[in-house]
Amino acid sequence: MESNKSSQAYPMKGGDGVSSYTNNSSYQKSLAEVVTSLIGEAIAKKLDVQNFACGHPFRIADLGCSIGPNTFIAVQNIINSVQLKYQTLRITSTPEFQAFFNDHASNDFNTLFKSLPADKQYFAAGVPGSFYTRLFPRSSFHLIYSSFALHWLSKVPDEVMERGSLAWNKGRVHYGGAKEEVVMAYKQQYERDMHEFFNARAEEVVCGGLVVVLVPGRPNEVPHSKCIGNVLFEVLSCCLLEMAKEGRIDEQTVDHLNIPIYYASPQELEEIVNQNGYFTIDRMEGLPHIAEPETKHAATRLALGIRVGVEAVFKGHLEEETIDELFDSYSKKLAQVPSAYSSGGASIMFAVFRRNNINVIKK
Repeated sequence: MESNKSSQAYPMKGGDGVSSYTNNSSYQKSLAEVVTSLIGEAIAKKLDVQNFACGHPFRIADLGCSIGPNTFIAVQNIINSVQLKYQTLRITSTPEFQAFFNDHASNDFNTLFKSLPADKQYFAAGVPGSFYTRLFPRSSFHLIYSSFALHWLSKVPDEVMERGSLAWNKGRVHYGGAKEEVVMAYKQQYERDMHEFFNARAEEVVCGGLVVVLVPGRPNEVPHSKCIGNVLFEVLSCCLLEMAKEGRIDEQTVDHLNIPIYYASPQELEEIVNQNGYFTIDRMEGLPHIAEPETKHAATRLALGIRVGVEAVFKGHLEEETIDELFDSYSKKLAQVPSAYSSGGASIMFAVFRRNNINVIKK
């Protein structure tokens, strides 16, 4: 994230090439389609449109929108549900719609806006910056959506990168199999970030408005070491260390590579929301697992899907050719580790938060 001095930005791979996020986000699209009816239900039952100002546009934001096309599908589904709600309530003056697409300033907004639907039913705008800070004017938004973004931290925890620190994460790129001090550093960074997220949204969302999120996590009873995402990053760490032992990369380079992702449990997220106080949890549930087709190319597809998400973390530390070698090795390693495909430690959380009718306390 880029809106403050200590934040970091790692956008998804841009463009529309073979290895772009555009062409490697079918899993995210499948889950976005699964929650279409759930979002419709939330809007129908919980969105307080009768208390919204008449004559003003209905504003929607997608935080962490990346480059499409999934964001356009989500925004249109939200608009369809809002229009249906107005019809159901027999409110004749349906508002105009504004959709704001937010991501890092280094996000590929060119590709995003070149692929805007020609028949869109909204006025579109791009908003660069970190969603862990304020992005919009006070009480100006009715529904804020975020999909596959909130598991990214604003930055790697400082102590994880400090040689001599109890939480120094030597030889690893993530916290999954690391010692407890590393796990705790990631957890505490997540808690700080999410409080900032809800504080910012509390200022931007009108009372009765909704924040809807779709985010990778882990079930309450699953330890971090068994979480699928963490298992996948552990395999990636092994590939890096093998390359270091073979002299293809420097071992100290591995020590400086940490992926700022945390897989929270529903209980952790619920505790943060309750402590924050500005939102009510209207719905929180895990989504059914969507199995990856078991073909001989499954490992290659999975490796490519991971690469488009985390490649930006490695750039600046590794040459492009070395990154190619790393993910080629990763693909081969995944083919030998069928447990990496297991659904036991996977959880995609769907949650709906409604803005409470209380004023934000300035701190």
